[in-house]
Amino acid sequence: MRILKLNALAITFALGGVWDTIAGFIYIFAIGTNRMISQPEVDPFYSIFLGSFFLCFAYLQILSSFNIKRYIFNVGCLIFGRFFYVVLLYGFMIFKKDFPTTFWFTGIIDGSFLIAYVIIALRSGFSVRDLFLPKLQ
Repeated sequence: MRILKLNALAITFALGGVWDTIAGFIYIFAIGTNRMISQPEVDPFYSIFLGSFFLCFAYLQILSSFNIKRYIFNVGCLIFGRFFYVVLLYGFMIFKKDFPTTFWFTGIIDGSFLIAYVIIALRSGFSVRDLFLPKLQ
């Protein structure tokens, strides 16, 4: 049963990587270079820079998913990152006057991955310590 739960976590983590790949290309090509999305207004450099980080996260997630038990700490790192992003995004959309709501859907998608990571990891038998403190070998 634990193997099925580990597979579910690995698949969810890989899908998070696929989503980050899509987000990386959106930031690099739609927001950064082609300027198809101009709200929020930002210099193209920052969009391309952010897109490159999305691609790094995608690589990390997809490759970690092949041995999720060994790389469970990476799941914890992405939990922190997605939590920070979702809180920051919705905080700005709610409290900053005239902040564009262009990316509300990314908050929903990233929030869904965040919740899935936590629930599936804990149900797979990993502890909070496993997620956020690496084991010394």
